[in-house]
Amino acid sequence: METYLIKSETTTLKITPEAYHTMIEHGESGFPNEICGFLYGKYSGDEKLITLAKPAENVKEGDQRRRFEIDPRDYQRAEVFALTEGFDFLGIYHTHPNHPAIPSIHDLKQAMPVFSYIILSIQEGKFDHIRSWQIDDQENKFFEENITNLNQNG
Repeated sequence: METYLIKSETTTLKITPEAYHTMIEHGESGFPNEICGFLYGKYSGDEKLITLAKPAENVKEGDQRRRFEIDPRDYQRAEVFALTEGFDFLGIYHTHPNHPAIPSIHDLKQAMPVFSYIILSIQEGKFDHIRSWQIDDQENKFFEENITNLNQNG
């Protein structure tokens, strides 16, 4: 395991089938580029329930097959959307085309505390697997969140 990753299952992440399928469809349709989007739902103690995955535009200049970037104005719009619609803004999802769903050093540098970072591995245009990570800002490392309630029928 990479030195910037630590294993933990203290946070449980539940994803509704609708949000799950939105991420997969977005990831497959955006292949071979990295795609990205926002995660909304409710946060209660050590449990997050993601009920909405909302695609965002990858504004990264250059090779989007290896990186994504979200416009800061889109982050602001995402926060306003969460407030006005009664959601908690829970995090970000993105894909790793033809790579595993393990965060990179670049992902670590961009991460913010409390947010969940769902990574979907898209292999040759088809969804392969999903994992979620959260940063421990004290140690500047990712820990893995336990994902449950997935509709595994893809």
